[in-house]
Amino acid sequence: MPKMMRAVVVHGPEKYVLEEIPVPTPGPGEALVKVEAVGICASDLKAYHGAAKFWGDENRPAWTETEVVPGHEFVGTIVELDDEAAARWKVSVGDRVVSEQIVPCWQCRYCLRGQYWMCAPHVMYGFKRKTPGGMAEYMIFPAEALVYKVSKDIPPAHAAFAEPLSCSLHAVERANIHLEDVVVVAGCGPIGLGMIAGAAAKSPAAVIALDMSDAKLELAKECGATHTVNIGREDADELVRSLTDGYGADVYLEGTGHPSAVLQGLRLLRKLGTFVEYSVFKDPVSVDWSIISDDKELDVLGAHLGPHCWPAAIRMIESGKLPMDKICTHQLPLENFQDGLDLVAAGDKSVKVSLIP
Repeated sequence: MPKMMRAVVVHGPEKYVLEEIPVPTPGPGEALVKVEAVGICASDLKAYHGAAKFWGDENRPAWTETEVVPGHEFVGTIVELDDEAAARWKVSVGDRVVSEQIVPCWQCRYCLRGQYWMCAPHVMYGFKRKTPGGMAEYMIFPAEALVYKVSKDIPPAHAAFAEPLSCSLHAVERANIHLEDVVVVAGCGPIGLGMIAGAAAKSPAAVIALDMSDAKLELAKECGATHTVNIGREDADELVRSLTDGYGADVYLEGTGHPSAVLQGLRLLRKLGTFVEYSVFKDPVSVDWSIISDDKELDVLGAHLGPHCWPAAIRMIESGKLPMDKICTHQLPLENFQDGLDLVAAGDKSVKVSLIP
């Protein structure tokens, strides 16, 4: 084992540096993992720019502490672990593994009630010094982590996509989709495409994908969309009304992070419809809440992380049913992390960008 490794280290907003740091040593019940791939998420980009300021409150704690290795979408191979960890996770040295992005405390009210994804301390990989992330050659899986094996027969970037896909599937589960539903998915980025695949797996009457990129809309069809709308030049409302006898969509899944998509969803939904919000927004969003209450009596639900959805996400990726080569558009070496962040920021030039340490 080498004593030193390369890692991206946070020194503040827009101050990420590739450095040589010591390879971490696993403690009791932990695992040392050699990172194979780490995805760059939109939340990584927001943290990079200093996410606290996006909320208009400079006193709000920053998402990412300094002197931490970022990255919460990753896959790697176990190189060291003790018997306790092996028994808990049912894994061995040499296994390819992923870990849920949150490391629960297992002691707070939420954890004790089984709602671990809302853990009060809310320690996640890549945001706190306690849990360094995957933008490094090696990382630690803490004893409290949730860990799953992944096939070695798929490319590393595909395996790392289990994290965003699990998030998408959780949003779909929150929607409680039925067989006769017309489902609208706003946004065909990594989260939106996963929502489309998850919604399609529920066999509703229709899955309508909305985006402004024709290329991403074509990819949405491959993920299971029955209809697509380029909202830059086509009328989504007209299509939804034509498919629902004028009533509106049954379910709207928001995956863009753009304020206009919220009002769009409230408009497209029928009375008693369901709105599921997954995105993290750059700017505050204001709407007429009477639409939600007096006009339509909507169910408006949030969704956070991917609880209980990781095994399903892994199975979906391993099945080969998703166009993973087209979803995972860019794999860059670790030293090109800035190029990766810039690609994600550009939006229309990539779908899922990963770093390969």
